[in-house]
Amino acid sequence: MATDSSSGSNLGLPMPDPVVGQPASVGPAKPASPPANAPPGNAPAGAAPAAKTSKPESAQPAGSKDQPAGSKDQPAGAKDQPAGAKDQPGATKETAPNVNIAASPPKQKKAKSQPSEAASQQSPRAAKSSEAKQDQRRSRALEELEELDKVGAVPVRIMAPAVMISLILHMLIVVIAGLLATQTPVQANLRVLVANVSDGVESVEDIPEMQVDAPETDSEVTDMATEAISTFSAESFAATDIPDEPPPMASMELADIGIATAPRGDLLKEMGSITGTGVKGRGDAKSRATLVKQNGGTDASEAAVAAALKWFSEHQNGDGSWNFDHRVGPCEGRCGDPGEKSKASLAATGMALLPFLGAGQTHKQGKYKKQVEGALYYLTTNMETSGDMTDHGNGAMYGHGIASIALCEAYAMTHDKQLQAPAQAALNFIADAQDPVGGGWRYKPRQAGDTSVVGWQIMALKSGHLGFLTIDPRTIKGATKFLNAVQADGGAQYGYDRPGAGLATSAVGLLCRMYLGWEHDKPELERGTLILAKHGPALGNIYYSYYATQVLHQFDGPDGPLWKAWNTKMRDSLVASQSKKGHETGSWFFKPGDSGSSAGGRLYCTSMATMTLEIYYRYMPIYQQKSAESPFEE
Repeated sequence: MATDSSSGSNLGLPMPDPVVGQPASVGPAKPASPPANAPPGNAPAGAAPAAKTSKPESAQPAGSKDQPAGSKDQPAGAKDQPAGAKDQPGATKETAPNVNIAASPPKQKKAKSQPSEAASQQSPRAAKSSEAKQDQRRSRALEELEELDKVGAVPVRIMAPAVMISLILHMLIVVIAGLLATQTPVQANLRVLVANVSDGVESVEDIPEMQVDAPETDSEVTDMATEAISTFSAESFAATDIPDEPPPMASMELADIGIATAPRGDLLKEMGSITGTGVKGRGDAKSRATLVKQNGGTDASEAAVAAALKWFSEHQNGDGSWNFDHRVGPCEGRCGDPGEKSKASLAATGMALLPFLGAGQTHKQGKYKKQVEGALYYLTTNMETSGDMTDHGNGAMYGHGIASIALCEAYAMTHDKQLQAPAQAALNFIADAQDPVGGGWRYKPRQAGDTSVVGWQIMALKSGHLGFLTIDPRTIKGATKFLNAVQADGGAQYGYDRPGAGLATSAVGLLCRMYLGWEHDKPELERGTLILAKHGPALGNIYYSYYATQVLHQFDGPDGPLWKAWNTKMRDSLVASQSKKGHETGSWFFKPGDSGSSAGGRLYCTSMATMTLEIYYRYMPIYQQKSAESPFEE
């Protein structure tokens, strides 16, 4: 009967597991030295098979004589010998024993089949040999464990608590040391700061003594500056009792660049706002008709305004905008004389919107409220986040100023919260775009200024001021500085970008001086107004006529001889020159015209002419009932 070779290989002791942290694939380990009394056939695991290294006769153990002679299944010396067999479990590689093996050996696995007949008939001497082999394996495992313990290769789970405790202690030491190290510099810095504050207070106390009894000068420039500044006193901004409630403030996050409160004087009547004190000018048709008669208008002038508004409504694009090249919209080329600035849509939209607002038309009420709403939507949605409305430079600061006037007037007339933030952002951009050196404005932000662009920006600032928006006093000081730099004849005349005496620039400069606080009895203002009145209106230069009409109206209206003479000529010539032909009915175009006529075309000319005919209720006289007590604050 054949003997099962596996019966003598396991002996109920499985091969040990590798120690935690000990590599298991580094190759076979060196065999441990066998005990001195170990049988010669009990070769350590991993040794070469006895059948290949020596003759079978020399490899037989002492008990081999009891086996049947010539048997192929001899346990000792045969190829299937347990100690040297290739298929013995764990014989291919020697691994470090686990520490738990010696303490409590695992239970013997149950055999899947019944023991072989050869194993059941094993002699008592062979059983003793198997027990000796098991003891030998246990002894060798304990010896290897002791050797690993000597070199420090102990399991990680034994060392883990000590490592964690050490790590925590070191961390606490580092934190405490850091806290102790930062206490001394803080105290030193406090001592330095206290010393600096003390020194600063002592130096400030000496300043007032050095500025006492400053000498005054008698030069003309000093007198002008003193008078101009005196108009911006706090008394001018004293709050008065008015029946209407102040406009509600919307919640927004904008740069705080202006004064916290706005003036509450009669100057608010300039805007002709629908709500508020002294704003009947642009209200209902009845109040507007009354002002037309009082200030020199006629039914014919009002009919011309109505025809102009109809022409504008017929040339508005589907997105709410207008274009200086009006042929690209609903007009389809039926009207001639287009403008060259076809890409300046924001400037064109603002220019077309201003006549509607001047006639009391808003997005809240009026015959053209849908057109006004569309235009306001276009302006606010195409404004840059910075408030920039220069159309990427296509409209320059001219276009920004014109569009800003429209937004600020619409807000001042309705106090619509949705318009407050865009209007304020437009004013903020004007302040940021101002020339930091000369105080003016030109085509690009922060360029040295010219009087023409400055006029549009000051008009926008004044419109925002009347709508209770914030204006930075430094912006007004800068504008005054620019006007001082380009004035001539003591301030009666003005040049373009240097002292001069141009008619158009003088009209712009004088109107800006009025808005910035010059008193009615100022000699320079009277002298400049007389120069304009002597020259008279000029249809060939609608830009000049627009500004000069406002100067004469503000200075001498409504009953003065200068205003009556000017108004009659200006009003009647505009009514007579309005187109009454085909699709152009209600519009104007002036030849040769000023520089704006070629750039803005028929839309520009129609807007300037319409606003000139709205002078009777669009801008109430500044000096009527001393309404100039609300100038800008510097």
